Amino acid sequence: MANYRRVMLKLSGEALGGEKGVGLDQQAIRRIADEVAETAKAGVEVAVVIGGGNFLRGNQITSLGIERGTGDYMGMMATVINALALQSVIENIGMPTRVLSALQSPMVAEAYIRRRAIRHLEKGRVVILAGGTGNPYFTTDTAAALRAVELGCEVLLKATKVDGIYTADPLKDPTAQKYDALTYDDCLAQHLQVMDATAFTMCRENNLAIAVYSLKQAGATLRLINGEALGTKVVAASS
Repeated sequence: MANYRRVMLKLSGEALGGEKGVGLDQQAIRRIADEVAETAKAGVEVAVVIGGGNFLRGNQITSLGIERGTGDYMGMMATVINALALQSVIENIGMPTRVLSALQSPMVAEAYIRRRAIRHLEKGRVVILAGGTGNPYFTTDTAAALRAVELGCEVLLKATKVDGIYTADPLKDPTAQKYDALTYDDCLAQHLQVMDATAFTMCRENNLAIAVYSLKQAGATLRLINGEALGTKVVAASS
């Protein structure tokens, strides 16, 4: 039996871009769609927030002379593209899905309304939340934390390139050690970059558990939800 009834899955845009992390990769999107559909079909209510970094990052295009706020809105539009792509593939698998956007896009997505999103989840639909928070200067990590709290999710599942939180970047430092579990205070004391400060603070203040793991292993999301010791879990206090 699943340990969580309702979860928030945070995906980076680069995850949809495959090995290169750019654009849309057919195999990568199908693998993620299978993961999401498998979890939802097991009876878990799944909300998803996805980034847009496979197309662009708002805070990286200021070098082109584009004002930061404008760049962030461009990034929000990229998340809508990703959300629509993921929705299509998930629905091709046979799982009903809705895209709700904080950035108004009425021709392609429903407007984000908290009660509407909850109703979709209650009906067993995967809910993909696009457009970030709808405001510039906030990351999609913050959007994931905000929506998770708003929608009553019991855990924020942050899918990354590595299988948890380490003492250092394991892709750069082969001596880095993986943590199985941490508290919020541990992360702050050791200056561990779990997610951006605003998102982390929101999770901490609302006692929302965070699980950091990798999607490279098929079925990892459902296995984690079912209690298997995957990745690293961050909670309010040691159990």
